[in-house]
Amino acid sequence: MKTTILFLLGLIFQLFCINTVSFAQKNIPDTVKTGIYVTSIHDIDFKDKEYTINFWLWLKYKNKEFNFADNLEIPQAKTVSKSFSTIDSIGNEVYMLMKLQCVMKDSWSINNFPFDHQLLRLSVENSQFDSAALVFVPDTLGKQFDPRFTLRGWNIDSLKTSVANKIYETAFGDPGIKVPRTEYSSYKVRIGISRDAFGLFWKMFLGMYVAFFIAYMCFYIHADSIDSRFGLSVGSLFAVIGNKYIIDGSLPESTTFTLVDTLHGITLVFILIVIILTAFSLKMIKRGDEKKAERFDRFFSISLLTVYLLLNIFFIVKAINA
Repeated sequence: MKTTILFLLGLIFQLFCINTVSFAQKNIPDTVKTGIYVTSIHDIDFKDKEYTINFWLWLKYKNKEFNFADNLEIPQAKTVSKSFSTIDSIGNEVYMLMKLQCVMKDSWSINNFPFDHQLLRLSVENSQFDSAALVFVPDTLGKQFDPRFTLRGWNIDSLKTSVANKIYETAFGDPGIKVPRTEYSSYKVRIGISRDAFGLFWKMFLGMYVAFFIAYMCFYIHADSIDSRFGLSVGSLFAVIGNKYIIDGSLPESTTFTLVDTLHGITLVFILIVIILTAFSLKMIKRGDEKKAERFDRFFSISLLTVYLLLNIFFIVKAINA
């Protein structure tokens, strides 16, 4: 009797283990080995926060129900064009290769413009199966971008791929999902680029510096020529404001204080100081203190220029090393 009971308990235990393993195997999601090879990045529109990327994408998986031809999704893409697609079988594995061109929407960090570093983001999902049924695995063998293609005005610093679950706080109207939360596996691509900045910097800021030095020349005009001194300073003030509006017109809107704002702000303040010092110098001339006015102009011409140059160098170096 005792032997029979032990036998039955052992049999129940074995059946429980088999069912547990079988249940666990059913709940293991199928994997999709995914790789990318970027052939070009172009048409970077800094104002509208867009860029175009061409790339090859391949997927290797066993579950033939995965229909990536119709259910491939690139969430951040404005448009997706497929120029080539092929499906093949290798043993019991499906191999899919496609060439895509995507116009991507992204956000730019312009705090250090034009010495900025940008991160281009791209992700791939399957809109048919969530993460309980499908997970991506990166295929990192070989290079992931063509080292021969050049991105005009930019350098490609890095290209990294990873996988993560993208969480959507919704059930997409499915009554069978009680909690409004759905997770989809996401294959992520991150491309770090940095700008060749010095040529662009001088192109955009040369007018601002010329305007400042025109105002600065007031210190070398005798204080008797009051019209010339004030005329040059006020003209330079409006020239710097105009230069800033031109640069702002080529940048996306930003609520932060950028390098462009800092350099123009410093220049405007220093031109205003030149105007104030000119007024003081004129006051000394009116009192008959011409020698004192000359020493006053000489002292502030040196100190003002030194402080202005040091502030510019400090903020530019800070932006370059950010």
